[in-house]
Parts: sequence; C-alpha cells; structure tokens
Amino acid sequence: MSASNRIPDYLDHMLEAAKQACDYVEGLTKEDFLGDKKTQQAVVLNLILIGEEAAKLLKEYETFANEHPRLPLRNMKGMRNRIAHGYFEINLDTVWETVKTALPQLIQQLPDIRNSLR
Repeated sequence: MSASNRIPDYLDHMLEAAKQACDYVEGLTKEDFLGDKKTQQAVVLNLILIGEEAAKLLKEYETFANEHPRLPLRNMKGMRNRIAHGYFEINLDTVWETVKTALPQLIQQLPDIRNSLR
C-alpha cells in the first residue's frame, strides 16, 4: 500500500461516524428520535460524513469500490446527496431505519475490509 493510499483513513472515518450515529440513538424509541431535533441533526451529520467518505472512495479508488460490492458506497453517497441538497425534506423514517439496520451492518463489515488491506 503506497503512502498516498487514503483508503484506511476513509474507512476509519466511516466507522467512527457510524458508531457515533448509533450511539446517539442508543436506548431511544423511534418516537423519541422523531421528537428530538438535536439527535436527528447529530445522526444526519454523521450520515453526511459517511457519504462524503464513500464519495471519495468511489472517485479516488474505483478499483477498491468494485472489489467490495457488499459495501454500499453508491447508496451512502446517494443518501448524502439527498440529505445535503434537500435538508428540509429529510425522511426521518429512512434516517431511523438506516441508523438501526444499515449502520450496525456497516460497523460489522468495516473492520474486516480494513484488515484485508494489510
């Protein structure tokens, strides 16, 4: 791996943001989440960060992205774009489902992908 390879950094950033988003909703019901603007914004920010890193991987490391089709980089980037460009129309049901289902899966996947780079 060359010194200019940023893949591990991007994966680490994604993992940290996913963990933070999950931590923010720990112990909350969906109703709690839907009534808590601060938590919504904290989670959304982390989804944006994940999407930013996904976009970098897709742009700068296309081969890596193609070699890891189970890592939903395009979906992450797409969600980031929808959030960033339509902030006041964010579907909070989708955000909740993402943080409760997709992010725990991502947290499980990323360390193995990261370790496979060595």
